[in-house]
Amino acid sequence: MRFDKLEFDSTPEESGREDSAPIEKDFSHWVREADHNRRIGQYENALRYYSRALEEDKTHVMAWVGQVQMLVLLCEYPQAKMWSQKALELFPNNPDLLSGQSQAECRLGNIKAAHTLSDAAIMQRGESAYQWQVRGELSVATKKTGDVMSFDKAFLANNDWLVSLETALIYLFYRSYSKAQQRARVAVEKSPDSFYCWYILGVCGQKLGFTSSAEMNFTRCLELCPNHVEAEQRLFEINQSSWSVGRFLKRMIGRK
Repeated sequence: MRFDKLEFDSTPEESGREDSAPIEKDFSHWVREADHNRRIGQYENALRYYSRALEEDKTHVMAWVGQVQMLVLLCEYPQAKMWSQKALELFPNNPDLLSGQSQAECRLGNIKAAHTLSDAAIMQRGESAYQWQVRGELSVATKKTGDVMSFDKAFLANNDWLVSLETALIYLFYRSYSKAQQRARVAVEKSPDSFYCWYILGVCGQKLGFTSSAEMNFTRCLELCPNHVEAEQRLFEINQSSWSVGRFLKRMIGRK
Protein backbone atom coordinates (compact mmCIF):
# COMPACT_ATOMS: atom_id res chain seq x y z
CA MET A 1 0.00 0.00 0.00
CA ARG A 2 1.34 3.40 -0.97
CA PHE A 3 0.17 5.27 2.08
CA ASP A 4 0.57 2.82 4.94
CA LYS A 5 3.27 5.13 6.23
CA LEU A 6 2.59 8.73 5.44
CA GLU A 7 6.11 10.07 5.55
CA PHE A 8 7.65 12.94 3.69
CA ASP A 9 10.01 10.63 1.82
CA SER A 10 10.31 12.28 -1.58
CA THR A 11 10.32 15.68 -3.19
CA PRO A 12 6.79 16.82 -4.11
CA GLU A 13 6.00 17.84 -7.66
CA GLU A 14 6.54 21.47 -8.57
CA SER A 15 3.49 23.49 -7.66
CA GLY A 16 4.47 26.61 -9.61
CA ARG A 17 4.98 28.79 -6.54
CA GLU A 18 8.35 30.41 -6.04
CA ASP A 19 9.92 30.45 -2.60
CA SER A 20 11.20 33.79 -1.37
CA ALA A 21 13.13 34.38 1.84
CA PRO A 22 13.92 31.43 4.12
CA ILE A 23 11.04 30.77 6.48
CA GLU A 24 10.48 28.59 9.48
CA LYS A 25 9.07 25.28 8.32
CA ASP A 26 6.78 24.58 11.24
CA PHE A 27 3.29 23.07 11.42
CA SER A 28 1.65 26.22 10.03
CA HIS A 29 4.07 26.33 7.09
CA TRP A 30 3.29 22.76 6.02
CA VAL A 31 -0.46 23.31 6.39
CA ARG A 32 -0.24 26.39 4.17
CA GLU A 33 1.68 24.36 1.60
CA ALA A 34 -0.92 21.60 1.80
CA ASP A 35 -3.75 24.08 1.33
CA HIS A 36 -2.02 25.72 -1.64
CA ASN A 37 -1.45 22.40 -3.39
CA ARG A 38 -5.00 21.28 -2.66
CA ARG A 39 -6.33 24.41 -4.32
CA ILE A 40 -4.39 23.71 -7.52
CA GLY A 41 -5.32 20.05 -7.69
CA GLN A 42 -1.95 18.65 -6.61
CA TYR A 43 -3.45 16.20 -4.17
CA GLU A 44 -0.45 13.94 -3.69
CA ASN A 45 1.67 16.96 -2.78
CA ALA A 46 -1.06 18.18 -0.44
CA LEU A 47 -1.18 14.76 1.22
CA ARG A 48 2.56 14.79 1.84
CA TYR A 49 2.39 18.30 3.30
CA TYR A 50 -0.46 17.42 5.65
CA SER A 51 1.63 14.42 6.70
CA ARG A 52 4.66 16.65 7.21
CA ALA A 53 2.56 19.02 9.33
CA LEU A 54 1.52 16.10 11.53
CA GLU A 55 5.16 15.16 11.96
CA GLU A 56 5.58 18.60 13.51
CA ASP A 57 2.44 18.51 15.64
CA LYS A 58 -0.15 15.73 15.90
CA THR A 59 -2.58 17.70 18.06
CA HIS A 60 -4.33 19.54 15.21
CA VAL A 61 -7.30 17.54 13.98
CA MET A 62 -7.65 19.64 10.80
CA ALA A 63 -4.41 18.19 9.44
CA TRP A 64 -5.65 14.65 10.11
CA VAL A 65 -8.90 15.48 8.34
CA GLY A 66 -7.03 17.03 5.41
CA GLN A 67 -4.91 13.92 5.12
CA VAL A 68 -8.02 11.71 4.93
CA GLN A 69 -9.67 14.03 2.40
CA MET A 70 -6.61 13.90 0.13
CA LEU A 71 -6.58 10.10 0.28
CA VAL A 72 -10.22 10.10 -0.87
CA LEU A 73 -9.42 12.49 -3.72
CA LEU A 74 -6.54 10.20 -4.70
CA CYS A 75 -8.99 7.26 -4.73
CA GLU A 76 -7.07 5.55 -1.89
CA TYR A 77 -10.25 4.59 -0.05
CA PRO A 78 -8.98 1.75 2.20
CA GLN A 79 -6.15 4.01 3.36
CA ALA A 80 -8.58 6.89 3.94
CA LYS A 81 -10.69 4.58 6.10
CA MET A 82 -7.66 3.30 8.00
CA TRP A 83 -6.25 6.79 8.70
CA SER A 84 -9.61 8.18 9.77
CA GLN A 85 -9.91 5.28 12.23
CA LYS A 86 -6.40 5.95 13.54
CA ALA A 87 -7.21 9.64 13.96
CA LEU A 88 -10.49 8.87 15.72
CA GLU A 89 -8.47 7.07 18.38
CA LEU A 90 -6.88 10.46 19.15
CA PHE A 91 -10.03 12.53 18.59
CA PRO A 92 -13.02 10.32 19.49
CA ASN A 93 -16.30 11.28 17.80
CA ASN A 94 -14.76 14.16 15.90
CA PRO A 95 -17.45 14.98 13.31
CA ASP A 96 -15.08 15.64 10.42
CA LEU A 97 -13.13 12.43 11.00
CA LEU A 98 -16.41 10.51 11.23
CA SER A 99 -17.37 12.16 7.95
CA GLY A 100 -14.03 11.21 6.42
CA GLN A 101 -14.55 7.58 7.34
CA SER A 102 -18.13 7.81 6.07
CA GLN A 103 -16.93 9.12 2.69
CA ALA A 104 -14.34 6.34 2.45
CA GLU A 105 -16.96 3.71 3.29
CA CYS A 106 -19.32 5.23 0.72
CA ARG A 107 -16.67 5.06 -2.00
CA LEU A 108 -15.98 1.44 -1.00
CA GLY A 109 -19.67 0.63 -1.45
CA ASN A 110 -20.40 0.17 2.26
CA ILE A 111 -23.42 2.44 2.22
CA LYS A 112 -24.98 1.28 5.49
CA ALA A 113 -21.77 1.92 7.41
CA ALA A 114 -21.38 5.24 5.62
CA HIS A 115 -24.86 6.35 6.70
CA THR A 116 -24.23 5.30 10.30
CA LEU A 117 -21.00 7.29 10.44
CA SER A 118 -22.57 10.33 8.75
CA ASP A 119 -25.50 10.24 11.20
CA ALA A 120 -23.02 10.12 14.07
CA ALA A 121 -21.12 13.08 12.59
CA ILE A 122 -24.24 15.21 12.20
CA MET A 123 -25.25 14.48 15.81
CA GLN A 124 -22.02 15.97 17.19
CA ARG A 125 -21.78 19.56 18.32
CA GLY A 126 -21.09 22.15 15.69
CA GLU A 127 -21.14 21.65 11.97
CA SER A 128 -18.71 21.99 9.12
CA ALA A 129 -18.87 22.12 5.36
CA TYR A 130 -17.29 18.69 5.10
CA GLN A 131 -20.01 17.04 7.19
CA TRP A 132 -22.67 18.32 4.76
CA GLN A 133 -20.57 17.53 1.70
CA VAL A 134 -20.37 13.89 2.77
CA ARG A 135 -24.09 13.92 3.56
CA GLY A 136 -24.71 15.24 0.06
CA GLU A 137 -22.44 12.61 -1.47
CA LEU A 138 -24.45 9.86 0.23
CA SER A 139 -27.60 11.23 -1.41
CA VAL A 140 -25.91 11.26 -4.82
CA ALA A 141 -24.44 7.77 -4.34
CA THR A 142 -27.81 6.30 -3.39
CA LYS A 143 -29.70 8.31 -6.03
CA LYS A 144 -31.88 10.00 -3.43
CA THR A 145 -32.93 13.63 -3.14
CA GLY A 146 -31.31 15.92 -0.62
CA ASP A 147 -27.95 16.38 -2.29
CA VAL A 148 -28.58 19.99 -3.33
CA MET A 149 -29.82 20.95 0.15
CA SER A 150 -26.83 19.28 1.81
CA PHE A 151 -24.31 20.91 -0.52
CA ASP A 152 -26.02 24.28 -0.02
CA LYS A 153 -25.65 23.78 3.75
CA ALA A 154 -21.98 22.99 3.20
CA PHE A 155 -21.56 26.28 1.38
CA LEU A 156 -23.44 28.13 4.13
CA ALA A 157 -21.10 26.61 6.70
CA ASN A 158 -18.08 27.75 4.67
CA ASN A 159 -18.39 29.92 1.56
CA ASP A 160 -14.80 29.31 0.49
CA TRP A 161 -14.68 28.59 -3.24
CA LEU A 162 -12.83 25.37 -2.43
CA VAL A 163 -16.09 23.98 -0.99
CA SER A 164 -17.87 24.62 -4.30
CA LEU A 165 -14.99 23.16 -6.30
CA GLU A 166 -14.73 19.98 -4.22
CA THR A 167 -18.52 19.63 -4.39
CA ALA A 168 -18.14 19.76 -8.19
CA LEU A 169 -15.56 16.97 -7.90
CA ILE A 170 -18.05 14.82 -5.97
CA TYR A 171 -20.66 15.29 -8.68
CA LEU A 172 -18.03 14.54 -11.34
CA PHE A 173 -17.13 11.30 -9.56
CA TYR A 174 -20.75 10.16 -9.85
CA ARG A 175 -20.99 11.41 -13.46
CA SER A 176 -23.58 14.02 -12.55
CA TYR A 177 -22.02 16.47 -14.94
CA SER A 178 -24.68 19.16 -15.11
CA LYS A 179 -24.72 19.61 -11.34
CA ALA A 180 -20.94 19.49 -11.28
CA GLN A 181 -20.85 22.30 -13.82
CA GLN A 182 -23.15 24.45 -11.67
CA ARG A 183 -20.85 24.08 -8.64
CA ALA A 184 -17.69 24.59 -10.67
CA ARG A 185 -19.16 27.77 -12.13
CA VAL A 186 -19.73 29.11 -8.61
CA ALA A 187 -16.09 28.34 -7.80
CA VAL A 188 -14.93 30.22 -10.91
CA GLU A 189 -17.14 33.21 -10.06
CA LYS A 190 -15.69 33.36 -6.55
CA SER A 191 -12.11 32.80 -7.65
CA PRO A 192 -11.67 33.86 -11.30
CA ASP A 193 -7.87 33.80 -11.00
CA SER A 194 -7.76 30.13 -9.98
CA PHE A 195 -6.66 28.12 -13.01
CA TYR A 196 -7.79 24.86 -11.42
CA CYS A 197 -11.38 26.14 -11.17
CA TRP A 198 -11.33 26.93 -14.91
CA TYR A 199 -9.87 23.49 -15.60
CA ILE A 200 -12.61 21.66 -13.67
CA LEU A 201 -15.29 23.84 -15.31
CA GLY A 202 -13.77 22.84 -18.65
CA VAL A 203 -13.91 19.16 -17.72
CA CYS A 204 -17.60 19.52 -16.88
CA GLY A 205 -18.31 21.20 -20.22
CA GLN A 206 -16.36 18.55 -22.10
CA LYS A 207 -18.27 15.75 -20.35
CA LEU A 208 -21.55 17.45 -21.30
CA GLY A 209 -20.45 17.79 -24.91
CA PHE A 210 -20.22 21.59 -24.77
CA THR A 211 -16.93 21.66 -26.62
CA SER A 212 -16.86 25.39 -27.36
CA SER A 213 -17.26 26.42 -23.73
CA ALA A 214 -14.91 23.64 -22.63
CA GLU A 215 -12.31 24.90 -25.08
CA MET A 216 -12.72 28.44 -23.76
CA ASN A 217 -12.35 27.27 -20.16
CA PHE A 218 -9.25 25.18 -20.85
CA THR A 219 -7.76 28.13 -22.75
CA ARG A 220 -8.40 30.41 -19.77
CA CYS A 221 -6.77 27.78 -17.52
CA LEU A 222 -3.68 27.83 -19.75
CA GLU A 223 -3.59 31.63 -19.76
CA LEU A 224 -3.36 31.51 -15.97
CA CYS A 225 -1.07 28.46 -15.88
CA PRO A 226 0.73 28.01 -19.23
CA ASN A 227 2.26 24.66 -18.24
CA HIS A 228 -0.98 22.94 -17.25
CA VAL A 229 -0.46 19.58 -18.96
CA GLU A 230 -3.97 18.23 -18.38
CA ALA A 231 -5.62 21.31 -19.92
CA GLU A 232 -3.30 21.04 -22.94
CA GLN A 233 -4.20 17.37 -23.33
CA ARG A 234 -7.93 18.05 -23.17
CA LEU A 235 -7.67 20.87 -25.70
CA PHE A 236 -5.81 18.46 -27.96
CA GLU A 237 -8.61 15.90 -27.54
CA ILE A 238 -11.23 18.52 -28.44
CA ASN A 239 -9.29 19.63 -31.50
CA GLN A 240 -8.77 16.04 -32.61
CA SER A 241 -12.48 15.31 -32.16
CA SER A 242 -13.49 18.45 -34.10
CA TRP A 243 -11.04 17.57 -36.86
CA SER A 244 -12.42 14.03 -37.11
CA VAL A 245 -16.03 15.26 -37.31
CA GLY A 246 -15.05 17.83 -39.94
CA ARG A 247 -13.25 15.21 -41.99
CA PHE A 248 -16.27 12.89 -41.79
CA LEU A 249 -18.65 15.63 -42.95
CA LYS A 250 -16.38 16.58 -45.83
CA ARG A 251 -16.21 12.96 -46.87
CA MET A 252 -20.01 12.67 -46.76
CA ILE A 253 -20.47 15.87 -48.76
CA GLY A 254 -17.92 14.69 -51.29
CA ARG A 255 -19.94 11.55 -51.92
CA LYS A 256 -23.02 13.50 -52.95
